Amino acid sequence: MTENHVTQSELAIVILAAGQGTRMRSKLPKVLHRIGGRPLVGHVLHTAQQLDAVVTRVVVRHERDRVVEAIADFPGVEPVDQDDIPGTGRAVQVAVENLPDSFGGDVLVLSGDVPLLDAETLASLIERHRSSGAEATLLTASLDDPSGYGRVIRDADGAVARIVEQKDASDDELAIAEINAGVYVFRAPALRAQLARIGTANAQGEMYLTDVVRLLREEGARVAAQTAPDARIALGVNDRVQLAEAAAILNARIVRRWQVEGATILDPASTWIDDTASLAPDVTVLPGTFILGATSVGEGATIGPDTSLLDCEVGEGATVRRTDATLAVIGAGATVGPFAFLRPGAELAADAKVGTFVEVKNSTIGEGSKVPHLSYVGDTTIGRGVNLGAGAITANYDDIAKHRTVIGDEVHTGSHNVFVAPVTLGDGAKTGAGAVIRKDVPAGALALSVAPQRNIAGWVETNRAGTAAAEAAARARAAEKAADGAHEEDH
Repeated sequence: MTENHVTQSELAIVILAAGQGTRMRSKLPKVLHRIGGRPLVGHVLHTAQQLDAVVTRVVVRHERDRVVEAIADFPGVEPVDQDDIPGTGRAVQVAVENLPDSFGGDVLVLSGDVPLLDAETLASLIERHRSSGAEATLLTASLDDPSGYGRVIRDADGAVARIVEQKDASDDELAIAEINAGVYVFRAPALRAQLARIGTANAQGEMYLTDVVRLLREEGARVAAQTAPDARIALGVNDRVQLAEAAAILNARIVRRWQVEGATILDPASTWIDDTASLAPDVTVLPGTFILGATSVGEGATIGPDTSLLDCEVGEGATVRRTDATLAVIGAGATVGPFAFLRPGAELAADAKVGTFVEVKNSTIGEGSKVPHLSYVGDTTIGRGVNLGAGAITANYDDIAKHRTVIGDEVHTGSHNVFVAPVTLGDGAKTGAGAVIRKDVPAGALALSVAPQRNIAGWVETNRAGTAAAEAAARARAAEKAADGAHEEDH
């Protein structure tokens, strides 16, 4: 072993993502199922990019184009196509064949369905591999229930002898709790040489990557192992049960990270935060809250309870309660909810308010403006200091196209108004209760929709004879007549 081997060896990363994942029982490739805001393979790539590799290759086959599309956001990562020869050994072989012929460093092999590994664990594994002078080093873990995993077989002195897959294991071997995590570091020359020797003589008829370990040991080469500090980080995802388990472990890790960073999260068990979201110090998250996608929450904001934010921006000191919001911007000091619905394009300026049972879509609400309750605001620009009365509706769609409503600064509207777009209300304008606004309202004007009220006597008894309403009306009319008669007698 040379100093160059220890400190200067180049690293290539190979990620296996070619399998179908039949136990998921899904049309979606297994590695594209999502937890914590990313597909499984996305978590593996996110971790891999922290390791300073010179090349990263992702081996693809099943639903190739969908997987390639999912990894396109990671710069420098290239797909490699696996052919009809099955098995992890063949997958690594085609990836290694894609490396430059001159590459003689270390090859880190990861699985696209093992999403919980962290960069620190992998860096430690690589360091152990290089400092030990091993030709191969594998990550292991000890599980209470190792079912489904390959078992690590050690010789009398505790060194790794071989790895046996579950379907090829004897009863004694199945009783072993130490499992192969599917994470390896190989010296590239040794890996190339042994991959050329492995075959498909096993229960699955596949080229097993684990056979490389056996062949290296048969040649007397050193194979090292490192046990994962937390067995949970080595868990793979093979079905929906394991997907949910991995999601819960990842979420607990994310929640704890933000608590350490200064966020108050009252009920971690009912709070879900994507790995792609961010929280500033002194944020308070109340129970039943989902902070998803690229959502960012500013310092001192309060989110929840029972709130879902997807790809939203929440300003400092804002309060968002019992709200569903997607692609919305909520300004500093703004208040939203309870029972509000912010659709894409909703933008609230500082100190704005969206209240109870209000839906906002593709609209801006100016500084200090209020839409307190029971309203729909769509395709609308609202200025500063506006107050929309209860039951306001911006009627933006005429059955052919959508049109915009513009409401100026300091406009106060009556209850139950309908604004038929396109329409503009000037600064300081006011509207009466029940008004239907079809024309522009000049600045400072009062807009009314006034029609005399008309009462048609006896209509219910005539047109709804026999109903409870008709009977009640008849009794009331009889009582009124009797009262009028008594009044005449008194005089």
